[in-house]
Amino acid sequence: MSEKVLVFLEQRNGKLKKASLEAAKAGADLASKLGTEAEAVVIGNEIEAPESVGGFGIKKVTHLKNNGLEDYSSDVYKNLLVDFFNEQNAGCIVFGNTAMGKDLAPRLSAKLDAGAVMDIIALDADGGTITATRPVYAGKALIDVKVTSTKAVISIRPNVFNTGESTGESAEVVVKEVEVPEMKSKVTEIKKAGDKLDVSEAEIIVSGGRGLKEADNFKLVEELAQELGAAVGASRAVVDAGWRPHSEQVGQTGKTVSPNLYIALGISGAIQHLAGMRSSKYIVAVNKDADAPIFQIADYGITGDVFEVVPALIEEIKKNK
Repeated sequence: MSEKVLVFLEQRNGKLKKASLEAAKAGADLASKLGTEAEAVVIGNEIEAPESVGGFGIKKVTHLKNNGLEDYSSDVYKNLLVDFFNEQNAGCIVFGNTAMGKDLAPRLSAKLDAGAVMDIIALDADGGTITATRPVYAGKALIDVKVTSTKAVISIRPNVFNTGESTGESAEVVVKEVEVPEMKSKVTEIKKAGDKLDVSEAEIIVSGGRGLKEADNFKLVEELAQELGAAVGASRAVVDAGWRPHSEQVGQTGKTVSPNLYIALGISGAIQHLAGMRSSKYIVAVNKDADAPIFQIADYGITGDVFEVVPALIEEIKKNK
């Protein structure tokens, strides 16, 4: 595959998402291995600093602009990207495996008749063939997938591909006014959970489970998260009990996360929960049951009562600040 590598830059309210910078870096690295070039495309109205992706290896960004593109529409975005992909004679497009990426990438794959590999954690190329690594069997194993199709659609797991420091270079930005047909569907409202960090993009997550006994005790999780500048996560049992919103659920039926640090408090470690967080760089677990499955994958484990351990942790963190 010698055709151009494209990167889709996702934006929210005109600002590029962190996952887009990771996709830019991954796409640029892939293009280098394939002996080709990487460019990016962003869709929307006004976009803040799209040239910043130049610091991660992207030489050119095309901004498909229209006032009617302020809100996401799966059918319009898909059609615009299909046309742009074909115009550029591209061979591959890279997405972040965000909610939008999960919705858009498969649609694009079907329309382009392209092979798709989703939620990957490593990306390589040899002799023009792309090899992507992704978790299988609820994260218990990894599989290398070779893309044999002439076109490829790839989505990368957030927080896995390290962008490193930006070189400070700026990408060339080309604004292309596009027409927007009647939308079959579009996002009409985005509800944000206050100013809380999103667990899917956070570098540190503090999660609580059934071992916290009741909803009021989640203040321990919130306090520790605040001291660490972390996002708050929860197990399915906690969400099902109504203690926490579904937006915080980590696991197979919640969000898949890959933070630098994951702290599990009172979480036994059911396979469904492990599937959503086992790719975290470092895992710290606190549980009074020494045989809890969470300890099998934890880098550091404390067998003890969360109501004694967590206040002590908070106190030590405050002392060292």
